[in-house]
Amino acid sequence: MSERLYPMVARMLGSHANAEDAIQEIMIKLWEHRGQIKNHPNLPAFIFLTARNYCLDLIKKKKPPEDQYDAKTQLLASEPEHDTYEWQELKHNIEGILERLPEQQKAVMIMRDLDGMEFIEIAELTKLRVDHIRVLLFRARQQVAIELQKTYCYGKGDI
Repeated sequence: MSERLYPMVARMLGSHANAEDAIQEIMIKLWEHRGQIKNHPNLPAFIFLTARNYCLDLIKKKKPPEDQYDAKTQLLASEPEHDTYEWQELKHNIEGILERLPEQQKAVMIMRDLDGMEFIEIAELTKLRVDHIRVLLFRARQQVAIELQKTYCYGKGDI
């Protein structure tokens, strides 16, 4: 489970070292309360919600500088092999598009496409119905595709 939490926690905290520490603390807290949560109807969603809340608490306590936890720049952390100019430009364009999306669409897209969460887990975290989450995700993906096509097909007469 911790390998599924890690991308979300790392993105929220903005540092791999902080994410590793946070995952460890979260797992310890869950282990200590295992008797109370073992019969929870949706344990994976509960774990994601616990991790999210833990990270938000850390962020509030530390009040990091604007550039340390900037969702726009932390959203698509690149792999070293993708560190080319073209990849950086694409990331920059996608980050800009995501920032302009409505908040719910952006959140759902991040949870599903970047964090790899299941629809049921997202529903538990956001308190939205699964069918509504699917619509939000579709619209977010569609908007990202349209904006990217506008950017990369500029001058080609496609749009």
